[in-house]
Formats: sequence, structure tokens, C-alpha cells
Amino acid sequence: MHQNFTKLWNITFLVVGPLWGLFVWMVWTSGQLKTPHQEILFLSVVIPGFILIYLSGFLIAKRHAIKYPDTK
Repeated sequence: MHQNFTKLWNITFLVVGPLWGLFVWMVWTSGQLKTPHQEILFLSVVIPGFILIYLSGFLIAKRHAIKYPDTK
């Protein structure tokens, strides 16, 4: 890999983020979420899920760096 992982991961999320937002908007406006409870549940899963996936990339990179210190 010739690029820094952090740079590649951030670029990936710059592309994935708007697509994720489009998906959320499509579900939100589809009429599938009929009650405020369902809307809150949906957002409480989607938003932390996106953040967790983003942060997990850095955790994986850190574990890789510890396991394989000679590689970049």
C-alpha cells in the first residue's frame, strides 16, 4: 500500500458518508417508520453504527501496526 491508511480511510468515508446519508433519507421518507418510537430507534442504530464503523478502521490499523511493526 503506497498511501497512508488514515488518508485512504478518510477518503473512503467521504464517499461512503453521502451514500449512507442517502440510504437513511430513503428509509426515513419511505413511510416505513410510522411512530416516533420507530424513528428514534432507527436513528439510535444508524448514527452510532456509522460512527462505530468509522472508528473501527483506526482500531484495526492500530492492531495491525502492533502486530506487524515492520510494515507501513
